[in-house]
Amino acid sequence: MSRPSAAQRRAEELSRARRAPAPSPRALLAAEVAILLVMLTWGANVVVVKAVLAAVPPILFAFTRFGTAFLVLLVVLRWREGSVGLPRRDILPLMLLGLIGFGLYQDLWASALGMTTASNSSLITTATPVSTMLIAAAVGSDTLSRAKVIGATIAFCGAASVVLATHGLGVSGASGGDLMTFAATICWAVYVAFGSPVLRRHSPLRTATWAIGFGCLGMLPLAIWQAASFDASRVDGQTIALFAYCTLLAAAAANVVMFEAIKVLGPTRTMFFQFLVPAFAVTLAAIFLGEAIVVGQIAGGAVIVAGILVSRRGARAEAVVEPVS
Repeated sequence: MSRPSAAQRRAEELSRARRAPAPSPRALLAAEVAILLVMLTWGANVVVVKAVLAAVPPILFAFTRFGTAFLVLLVVLRWREGSVGLPRRDILPLMLLGLIGFGLYQDLWASALGMTTASNSSLITTATPVSTMLIAAAVGSDTLSRAKVIGATIAFCGAASVVLATHGLGVSGASGGDLMTFAATICWAVYVAFGSPVLRRHSPLRTATWAIGFGCLGMLPLAIWQAASFDASRVDGQTIALFAYCTLLAAAAANVVMFEAIKVLGPTRTMFFQFLVPAFAVTLAAIFLGEAIVVGQIAGGAVIVAGILVSRRGARAEAVVEPVS
């Protein structure tokens, strides 16, 4: 018997996706609670990384962090699923996704965080859901709806008002770090939008493991360059503890949970929760880093929450997004 063609395999995958039952209300709620915890973890992570960068060069830190997370996830993957390999057809797609979503993202984001504040970095990432929505719709991995568009617009306006209230606009000061942070958010949006089809063929654990592993290849050259001038004597016990948080929770566990949420909610709906990261980060930065909170941040945060609530209207009946091979 001849092997099925690529078109036949695609038709079979789409047919299986259409036959899959829609998530139950309980599953949707569980996914939303899980992604809320991820956002809290990532909000705290901005503050933690900012503190660690005082002792460790940014890309060397990112490479060490995600390299350690990759090794831990390989062990967990072998334990949970009995193997760690990938089909040949998915190696190149996941390599590209990992290089963009983790390698290039971290090269930009970690370097930018050393040039701007933790609050500003987290606030700029609120552009990510808008980018994700547009890219996911363009490639067919998700669909737009009136509620999503209106909710994204409201939330983005709230994020913009927070940025204006706290940092304003201009070409001086931390604008270089701000622009690099925005470029990093585009990398993450591409990763989420294009990663959805690959997720349909593999578990979130396997996908996140290899995306992180391939992403480390993109960090390696600059990490080696920064290691040559790194003074290890600046690393103390607190730095190691913060590094463990960034690696085991924010890098490893949170990304697996993120993919689980995308599988249930779809990429666009999941990414709306990204708007909560700045609220957590700004609050924690004020507590632990002494960064000021102004009235505009509070008002903008309220608008962000309103946008998330609008985006969820009528979303309970949405099915899981169809795979695109």
